[in-house]
Amino acid sequence: MQSVTLNNGVQMPQEGFGVYQIHDAATCQQAVLSALAAGYRSIDTAQAYGNEAAVGTALQQSSVDRHDIFLTSKIWLSNYGYEAAKVSIDESLKRLQTDYLDLMLLHQPYCDVYGAYRALEEAYDAGKIRAIGVSNFYPDRLVDLALNARIVPAVNQVETHVFDQQIAATQVMAKYGVQIEAWAPLAEGAHDLFTQPVLTRIGRTHQKTAAQVALRYLLQRGVVIIPKSTHADRIAENLAIWDFTLSPTELDHIRALDTGKSVFLDHRDPATVEEFVGPRQANNH
Repeated sequence: MQSVTLNNGVQMPQEGFGVYQIHDAATCQQAVLSALAAGYRSIDTAQAYGNEAAVGTALQQSSVDRHDIFLTSKIWLSNYGYEAAKVSIDESLKRLQTDYLDLMLLHQPYCDVYGAYRALEEAYDAGKIRAIGVSNFYPDRLVDLALNARIVPAVNQVETHVFDQQIAATQVMAKYGVQIEAWAPLAEGAHDLFTQPVLTRIGRTHQKTAAQVALRYLLQRGVVIIPKSTHADRIAENLAIWDFTLSPTELDHIRALDTGKSVFLDHRDPATVEEFVGPRQANNH
Protein backbone atom coordinates (compact mmCIF):
# COMPACT_ATOMS: atom_id res chain seq x y z
CA MET A 1 0.00 0.00 0.00
CA GLN A 2 1.45 3.33 -1.06
CA SER A 3 0.81 6.62 0.72
CA VAL A 4 0.62 10.22 -0.39
CA THR A 5 2.20 13.05 1.57
CA LEU A 6 -0.26 15.82 2.44
CA ASN A 7 0.75 19.48 2.44
CA ASN A 8 1.52 19.37 6.18
CA GLY A 9 3.72 16.27 5.91
CA VAL A 10 1.11 13.77 7.14
CA GLN A 11 1.15 10.43 5.33
CA MET A 12 -2.22 9.24 3.99
CA PRO A 13 -2.81 5.78 2.46
CA GLN A 14 -3.69 6.15 -1.21
CA GLU A 15 -6.45 3.58 -0.90
CA GLY A 16 -9.01 3.47 1.89
CA PHE A 17 -12.40 1.98 2.69
CA GLY A 18 -15.60 4.06 2.51
CA VAL A 19 -18.76 3.40 4.51
CA TYR A 20 -21.26 5.63 2.69
CA GLN A 21 -24.83 4.21 2.71
CA ILE A 22 -23.96 1.39 5.13
CA HIS A 23 -26.75 2.32 7.54
CA ASP A 24 -27.16 -0.86 9.57
CA ALA A 25 -24.74 -0.78 12.52
CA ALA A 26 -23.95 -4.49 12.51
CA THR A 27 -23.37 -4.51 8.75
CA CYS A 28 -21.12 -1.46 9.00
CA GLN A 29 -19.10 -2.96 11.84
CA GLN A 30 -18.56 -6.19 9.93
CA ALA A 31 -17.62 -4.34 6.73
CA VAL A 32 -14.99 -2.28 8.56
CA LEU A 33 -13.62 -5.38 10.28
CA SER A 34 -13.46 -7.18 6.92
CA ALA A 35 -11.67 -4.22 5.36
CA LEU A 36 -9.09 -4.06 8.15
CA ALA A 37 -8.58 -7.84 7.95
CA ALA A 38 -8.06 -7.54 4.17
CA GLY A 39 -5.34 -4.94 4.70
CA TYR A 40 -7.04 -1.56 4.46
CA ARG A 41 -5.59 0.97 6.88
CA SER A 42 -7.75 3.99 6.01
CA ILE A 43 -11.45 4.30 6.92
CA ASP A 44 -13.70 7.13 5.66
CA THR A 45 -16.97 8.02 7.38
CA ALA A 46 -19.01 11.18 8.01
CA GLN A 47 -21.48 12.68 10.44
CA ALA A 48 -24.15 12.53 7.74
CA TYR A 49 -23.67 8.81 7.18
CA GLY A 50 -25.04 8.05 10.63
CA ASN A 51 -22.49 5.29 11.20
CA GLU A 52 -19.61 6.93 13.09
CA ALA A 53 -20.55 4.94 16.22
CA ALA A 54 -20.51 1.67 14.27
CA VAL A 55 -17.10 2.52 12.81
CA GLY A 56 -15.82 3.36 16.29
CA THR A 57 -17.06 0.04 17.65
CA ALA A 58 -15.36 -1.84 14.81
CA LEU A 59 -12.07 -0.06 15.48
CA GLN A 60 -12.32 -1.07 19.12
CA GLN A 61 -13.00 -4.68 18.16
CA SER A 62 -10.18 -4.84 15.62
CA SER A 63 -6.72 -6.10 16.54
CA VAL A 64 -5.20 -3.36 14.36
CA ASP A 65 -3.65 -0.60 16.47
CA ARG A 66 -5.48 2.74 16.22
CA HIS A 67 -2.22 4.51 15.33
CA ASP A 68 -1.92 2.32 12.24
CA ILE A 69 -5.35 3.44 10.98
CA PHE A 70 -5.98 6.66 9.06
CA LEU A 71 -9.46 7.75 10.16
CA THR A 72 -11.51 10.38 8.30
CA SER A 73 -14.85 12.00 9.08
CA LYS A 74 -16.75 15.02 7.78
CA ILE A 75 -18.77 17.85 9.34
CA TRP A 76 -22.33 18.11 8.01
CA LEU A 77 -24.12 21.36 7.11
CA SER A 78 -26.35 21.28 10.20
CA ASN A 79 -23.16 21.63 12.25
CA TYR A 80 -21.66 24.50 10.25
CA GLY A 81 -20.75 27.74 11.95
CA TYR A 82 -17.88 28.12 14.39
CA GLU A 83 -19.58 27.12 17.66
CA ALA A 84 -21.67 24.29 16.22
CA ALA A 85 -18.71 22.85 14.35
CA LYS A 86 -16.55 22.91 17.50
CA VAL A 87 -19.16 20.90 19.38
CA SER A 88 -19.68 18.48 16.49
CA ILE A 89 -15.96 17.67 16.26
CA ASP A 90 -15.95 16.53 19.88
CA GLU A 91 -19.17 14.58 19.31
CA SER A 92 -17.60 12.79 16.34
CA LEU A 93 -14.56 11.91 18.41
CA LYS A 94 -16.82 10.49 21.10
CA ARG A 95 -18.87 8.41 18.66
CA LEU A 96 -15.69 7.13 17.01
CA GLN A 97 -14.19 6.32 20.43
CA THR A 98 -10.91 8.05 19.65
CA ASP A 99 -9.10 11.12 20.92
CA TYR A 100 -8.00 12.28 17.47
CA LEU A 101 -8.93 12.10 13.81
CA ASP A 102 -6.36 11.81 11.04
CA LEU A 103 -8.47 13.91 8.69
CA MET A 104 -11.70 15.87 9.00
CA LEU A 105 -13.44 17.59 6.13
CA LEU A 106 -16.22 20.09 5.58
CA HIS A 107 -18.74 17.94 3.73
CA GLN A 108 -20.33 20.57 1.46
CA PRO A 109 -19.40 24.05 0.15
CA TYR A 110 -22.51 25.82 1.48
CA CYS A 111 -23.68 27.73 4.58
CA ASP A 112 -21.15 29.13 7.08
CA VAL A 113 -18.10 27.48 5.56
CA TYR A 114 -15.67 29.93 7.12
CA GLY A 115 -16.95 29.59 10.67
CA ALA A 116 -16.87 25.80 10.42
CA TYR A 117 -13.42 25.82 8.87
CA ARG A 118 -12.10 28.05 11.66
CA ALA A 119 -13.29 25.37 14.11
CA LEU A 120 -11.33 22.81 12.10
CA GLU A 121 -8.24 25.01 12.23
CA GLU A 122 -8.51 25.30 16.02
CA ALA A 123 -9.02 21.55 16.41
CA TYR A 124 -5.95 21.03 14.24
CA ASP A 125 -3.92 23.40 16.43
CA ALA A 126 -5.13 21.51 19.51
CA GLY A 127 -4.02 18.14 18.11
CA LYS A 128 -7.54 16.76 17.78
CA ILE A 129 -7.14 16.45 14.00
CA ARG A 130 -3.93 15.67 12.13
CA ALA A 131 -5.09 17.20 8.83
CA ILE A 132 -8.09 19.24 7.68
CA GLY A 133 -9.78 19.71 4.35
CA VAL A 134 -12.99 19.91 2.35
CA SER A 135 -15.31 17.85 0.19
CA ASN A 136 -17.29 18.76 -2.94
CA PHE A 137 -15.54 22.11 -3.36
CA TYR A 138 -15.41 23.07 -7.03
CA PRO A 139 -12.21 24.92 -8.06
CA ASP A 140 -13.63 28.42 -7.50
CA ARG A 141 -14.81 27.59 -3.97
CA LEU A 142 -11.55 25.81 -3.16
CA VAL A 143 -9.39 28.70 -4.31
CA ASP A 144 -11.50 31.20 -2.39
CA LEU A 145 -11.08 29.20 0.81
CA ALA A 146 -7.38 28.53 0.24
CA LEU A 147 -6.71 32.25 -0.23
CA ASN A 148 -8.67 33.31 2.84
CA ALA A 149 -8.16 30.54 5.40
CA ARG A 150 -5.20 30.41 7.77
CA ILE A 151 -4.51 26.77 6.89
CA VAL A 152 -4.78 25.64 3.27
CA PRO A 153 -6.94 22.50 2.99
CA ALA A 154 -4.89 19.31 2.80
CA VAL A 155 -7.53 17.32 0.89
CA ASN A 156 -10.52 17.93 -1.38
CA GLN A 157 -12.77 14.87 -1.67
CA VAL A 158 -14.81 15.08 -4.87
CA GLU A 159 -16.68 12.76 -7.22
CA THR A 160 -13.93 11.25 -9.37
CA HIS A 161 -14.06 8.18 -11.61
CA VAL A 162 -13.36 7.23 -15.21
CA PHE A 163 -16.47 9.04 -16.46
CA ASP A 164 -15.78 12.27 -14.54
CA GLN A 165 -12.02 12.45 -14.13
CA GLN A 166 -11.70 15.99 -12.71
CA ILE A 167 -8.64 16.75 -14.84
CA ALA A 168 -8.90 20.56 -14.70
CA ALA A 169 -9.92 20.54 -11.03
CA THR A 170 -6.90 18.37 -10.17
CA GLN A 171 -4.61 20.94 -11.75
CA VAL A 172 -6.09 23.68 -9.58
CA MET A 173 -5.73 21.53 -6.46
CA ALA A 174 -2.10 20.80 -7.32
CA LYS A 175 -1.39 24.53 -7.62
CA TYR A 176 -2.49 25.00 -4.01
CA GLY A 177 -0.97 21.78 -2.69
CA VAL A 178 -4.37 20.13 -2.11
CA GLN A 179 -4.62 16.35 -2.50
CA ILE A 180 -7.53 15.09 -4.59
CA GLU A 181 -9.52 12.23 -3.08
CA ALA A 182 -12.24 10.37 -4.98
CA TRP A 183 -15.66 9.57 -3.66
CA ALA A 184 -17.56 7.05 -5.79
CA PRO A 185 -14.36 5.94 -7.55
CA LEU A 186 -16.43 3.22 -9.24
CA ALA A 187 -19.23 5.67 -10.13
CA GLU A 188 -21.54 3.38 -8.12
CA GLY A 189 -21.73 1.25 -11.27
CA ALA A 190 -23.11 4.02 -13.48
CA HIS A 191 -22.78 3.70 -17.27
CA ASP A 192 -22.37 -0.07 -16.77
CA LEU A 193 -18.86 0.47 -15.42
CA PHE A 194 -18.47 -3.14 -14.30
CA THR A 195 -18.93 -4.39 -17.88
CA GLN A 196 -17.64 -1.33 -19.76
CA PRO A 197 -15.95 -2.65 -22.93
CA VAL A 198 -12.70 -0.66 -22.73
CA LEU A 199 -12.19 -1.46 -19.06
CA THR A 200 -13.11 -5.11 -19.58
CA ARG A 201 -10.73 -5.51 -22.50
CA ILE A 202 -7.85 -3.94 -20.60
CA GLY A 203 -8.73 -6.06 -17.59
CA ARG A 204 -8.38 -9.27 -19.58
CA THR A 205 -4.82 -8.30 -20.43
CA HIS A 206 -3.94 -8.07 -16.75
CA GLN A 207 -6.34 -10.77 -15.47
CA LYS A 208 -8.27 -8.08 -13.60
CA THR A 209 -11.89 -6.94 -13.52
CA ALA A 210 -13.18 -3.73 -15.09
CA ALA A 211 -13.60 -2.32 -11.58
CA GLN A 212 -9.98 -3.06 -10.70
CA VAL A 213 -8.82 -1.36 -13.89
CA ALA A 214 -10.96 1.71 -13.11
CA LEU A 215 -9.47 1.95 -9.62
CA ARG A 216 -5.92 1.37 -10.85
CA TYR A 217 -6.32 4.21 -13.35
CA LEU A 218 -7.07 6.64 -10.53
CA LEU A 219 -4.11 5.41 -8.49
CA GLN A 220 -1.74 6.01 -11.38
CA ARG A 221 -3.08 9.56 -11.63
CA GLY A 222 -2.18 10.13 -7.97
CA VAL A 223 -5.80 10.15 -6.76
CA VAL A 224 -6.65 8.84 -3.28
CA ILE A 225 -9.55 6.37 -3.52
CA ILE A 226 -12.08 4.99 -1.02
CA PRO A 227 -14.08 2.19 -2.69
CA LYS A 228 -16.98 0.74 -0.69
CA SER A 229 -18.57 -2.66 -0.42
CA THR A 230 -20.24 -4.78 2.23
CA HIS A 231 -19.08 -8.06 0.67
CA ALA A 232 -15.79 -9.50 1.91
CA ASP A 233 -14.79 -10.84 -1.52
CA ARG A 234 -15.40 -7.48 -3.23
CA ILE A 235 -13.63 -5.64 -0.38
CA ALA A 236 -10.57 -7.81 -1.01
CA GLU A 237 -10.88 -7.47 -4.79
CA ASN A 238 -10.88 -3.68 -4.60
CA LEU A 239 -7.59 -3.85 -2.71
CA ALA A 240 -5.94 -6.22 -5.19
CA ILE A 241 -4.91 -3.44 -7.57
CA TRP A 242 -1.32 -2.85 -6.50
CA ASP A 243 0.26 -5.70 -8.46
CA PHE A 244 -0.17 -4.43 -12.02
CA THR A 245 0.48 -1.28 -14.03
CA LEU A 246 -1.51 0.22 -16.87
CA SER A 247 0.52 1.08 -19.96
CA PRO A 248 0.58 4.60 -21.46
CA THR A 249 -1.68 3.38 -24.28
CA GLU A 250 -4.14 1.85 -21.82
CA LEU A 251 -4.15 5.08 -19.82
CA ASP A 252 -4.98 7.00 -23.00
CA HIS A 253 -7.90 4.69 -23.79
CA ILE A 254 -9.33 5.13 -20.29
CA ARG A 255 -8.76 8.88 -20.40
CA ALA A 256 -11.00 8.97 -23.46
CA LEU A 257 -13.93 7.73 -21.34
CA ASP A 258 -14.08 11.07 -19.51
CA THR A 259 -17.32 12.98 -20.10
CA GLY A 260 -16.37 15.83 -17.78
CA LYS A 261 -19.80 15.57 -16.17
CA SER A 262 -21.10 14.21 -12.88
CA VAL A 263 -23.22 11.07 -12.97
CA PHE A 264 -24.91 12.14 -9.72
CA LEU A 265 -25.42 15.88 -9.23
CA ASP A 266 -24.03 19.33 -9.94
CA HIS A 267 -23.08 21.22 -6.78
CA ARG A 268 -23.46 24.51 -8.66
CA ASP A 269 -27.06 23.81 -9.65
CA PRO A 270 -29.42 26.03 -7.59
CA ALA A 271 -31.73 23.04 -7.12
CA THR A 272 -28.83 21.12 -5.54
CA VAL A 273 -28.11 23.99 -3.18
CA GLU A 274 -31.78 24.17 -2.20
CA GLU A 275 -31.88 20.41 -1.64
CA PHE A 276 -28.86 20.45 0.67
CA VAL A 277 -29.27 23.77 2.45
CA GLY A 278 -33.06 23.99 2.78
CA PRO A 279 -33.73 21.15 5.19
CA ARG A 280 -29.99 20.58 5.80
CA GLN A 281 -30.60 16.87 5.64
CA ALA A 282 -28.01 14.14 5.25
CA ASN A 283 -27.90 13.55 1.52
CA ASN A 284 -25.93 12.23 -1.41
CA HIS A 285 -22.23 12.08 -0.54
